[in-house]
Amino acid sequence: MKKIASLVLAPMGIALLGLALAGAPSAPPETKGDKYKIEDKDRIEQTLKFKDAAAPREVKLDNVFGAIEVRGTDGADVTLSAAKTIRAVSPDAVKKAKDEVKLDIRTEGGTIDIYVDGPFRCQTHDCPGYKDRDFGYEVHYDFVLSVPRKTALTLKTVTGGDVAVRGVEGRFDVSNVNGKVLLEGVDGSGEARTVNGLVRVGFARNPKANCIFKTINGDVELAFRDGLAADIKMKTFNGEAFSDFEVKSLPSPAAAPESKNGRFIYKRGGFSSVRIGAGGPEITCDTLNGDILIRKSH
Repeated sequence: MKKIASLVLAPMGIALLGLALAGAPSAPPETKGDKYKIEDKDRIEQTLKFKDAAAPREVKLDNVFGAIEVRGTDGADVTLSAAKTIRAVSPDAVKKAKDEVKLDIRTEGGTIDIYVDGPFRCQTHDCPGYKDRDFGYEVHYDFVLSVPRKTALTLKTVTGGDVAVRGVEGRFDVSNVNGKVLLEGVDGSGEARTVNGLVRVGFARNPKANCIFKTINGDVELAFRDGLAADIKMKTFNGEAFSDFEVKSLPSPAAAPESKNGRFIYKRGGFSSVRIGAGGPEITCDTLNGDILIRKSH
């Protein structure tokens, strides 16, 4: 693997560093210590059918606490397996959790929408994601889904586990906050992002449309098939960029000027771009504390 001119992008320029290849540490998810002394466990098993078998298929899963694993299969239905764990301060809090937290599953046309609902969900635009409050309990859902291989995916969780996808063909939109995002053998394009963790994506077939891969504390690792033709747009503050493919530097676009007190301010953009092969879709790689690795699959 060759360094891409050891690009490390700082706010006002590009610095040249050495060849050390060390991953950035991921921040651990929040824990409540020993406060939640009572556990109640359950398992959910369901087979979900698309209402319109002829429509393009999409599966949406919006979780808060817990992991998500999705596997592509040759079947026509979605099988859902979820390990549900309630951690609470008291038996009354366990009962409250069972009353307040629900697994909402809706099917319409070619879409199956799975949503973990509860009082921790935000109902206003100024509350991002979920309410970080102590309700006397936490409810974790660790999901395992088997979906038809050609299915678009929208997957979200916040903390308490990784998001992993294997062998699915279609558009993807995958996000986490405290945990990894791992896609393997995917055939499609889209976005994969987290805040504290690794983003690793391996393509079964090179993407034909733009993609975005982003984290704050962690590496961005992408594996493409031979013959890749793409434009790689990348940014890292505490890290380096490496590639198994031959690359050619592209000029960085000038940032649009800003006006302040009657004066124009010009800022240099933070991204650097390289071309692989004849160029093609734009692949954006963005991390703050981590390396960017462009690998060649074998």
